[in-house]
Amino acid sequence: RHPSETDERMMMRVLAFIRHASDSLTFGKGIAADDEPDLWQKDLTGAIMLWIEVGLPDEKRILKACGRAEQVVIYTYNSNSAIWWNQIGSRIDRAKNLTVINIASATSIALSKLSQRNMQLQCTVQDGQIWVTANDETVEIDFVTLKAVQAR
Repeated sequence: RHPSETDERMMMRVLAFIRHASDSLTFGKGIAADDEPDLWQKDLTGAIMLWIEVGLPDEKRILKACGRAEQVVIYTYNSNSAIWWNQIGSRIDRAKNLTVINIASATSIALSKLSQRNMQLQCTVQDGQIWVTANDETVEIDFVTLKAVQAR
């Protein structure tokens, strides 16, 4: 975890990890590096299969990721998401391998309240729905798809 990373952002990275769980999914350097995503999955040759960003990346970063990875997923989560999407949505529409998912601000804030130094999370994933529990508090996650991968 980068020292400047908020609890809310960290929990969004954890949520993305839960949703895309795989043996080869790893955390990248994220905000500490311009050339790595928050999470990524590579195949045995080193090719990037999945590039996951959390937050509101700029157009240049998104298109660069789409050129480097087979699939790119962005998770937006704060109150500025709608403004960001209105500004950038049409400019990144040409990225056929891009999915953009929004998490309601209230949900990301509720998740951030579960964050503790030595937290133990319990996650339930069923039929595309996720529930995250810690310390007898449960947060239900609703995913709103702003942009889906386009058929080739």
